Amino acid sequence: MFCHVAPRPRNAEATRAAILNAARERFTRESYDDVGMRDIAGDVGVDAALVSRYFGSKEDLFTAVLESCSKGEELMEGDRADFGRRVAREVIFEPKNEGKLKGLLIMLRSVGSAKAMELVQRTGSDRFFTPFSAWIGGEDAPVRARLAAATIMGMAVSREITGGFSLSQAECERMAARMGGILQDIIDN
Repeated sequence: MFCHVAPRPRNAEATRAAILNAARERFTRESYDDVGMRDIAGDVGVDAALVSRYFGSKEDLFTAVLESCSKGEELMEGDRADFGRRVAREVIFEPKNEGKLKGLLIMLRSVGSAKAMELVQRTGSDRFFTPFSAWIGGEDAPVRARLAAATIMGMAVSREITGGFSLSQAECERMAARMGGILQDIIDN
């Protein structure tokens, strides 16, 4: 008698998530140009054709990775009048967000690749700067969006590079108040 072994159930959503996670890890450690679809497939234990089936091209996969790292729309959630205080407190006091850090590392590693930078710029513009500018509204909204983003990113990078701010709680509170005022002024004016 033959014993029929049922095939392992396929879970497309779990496979897609595993591929995306493997790609995120690869692009965090290596430059865009050094990562191949076969590398990612090998990390997951699937055929490279399956990676292409789920994501299309390497460019499409890289864009999906960028989109998965950070949700820029979170900045626009909450009361606009409280934007500066809320964001400053998050940057200074909240535990680090691994997804955002990976996104930042991926963007930094992309600087050397013309194709990757094109995708970073397009994704950043489409998914963050254009909606953020619209949310800010008014005169010079795109300029104000860039200034706010630069302030936020600069403080976040500074925190990560130095391992924290090496300041007392009181100094961090004063820094958060100043940063909050600066951000609110950028948004409001």
